[in-house]
Amino acid sequence: MILTEFLKHIGNDESGATAVEYGLIVSLIVLALAGSLQALGSGNEGLWTSVQDASNEVMGN
Repeated sequence: MILTEFLKHIGNDESGATAVEYGLIVSLIVLALAGSLQALGSGNEGLWTSVQDASNEVMGN
């Protein structure tokens, strides 16, 4: 009898649902940021490579 009451109480308890939802939202934001930064980093790497090549050409290296 005590076990069934406990299980009913656990089944109706929604106090942790909001925290889980916020955790999922934050994880999606982090994944989006990681993808954006990776794309930005790839483009940025090409820019700095061309700057390095131009500097080496000017300096005669």
